[in-house]
Amino acid sequence: MENLANILPYIQIVLSILLVAFVLLQQTDAGLGGAFGGGDDFSGGHTKRGLEKTLFNITIIIAILFVLSTFLALII
Repeated sequence: MENLANILPYIQIVLSILLVAFVLLQQTDAGLGGAFGGGDDFSGGHTKRGLEKTLFNITIIIAILFVLSTFLALII
């Protein structure tokens, strides 16, 4: 358990860097005007396909691993 307590901060740093990178890699079609309440043309739903779907799924997995490692750090 002591080894895990020593390694866990480094695991969290790597997971946080990966999480930020994968979130930034995801492409959005929303412009900056939408963030401030502007009238972007919204044409309905968008289906993720190919690389976009893979990046989305990997981002979810990394986020879950990060949350689990944080809860583990609280327990230890």
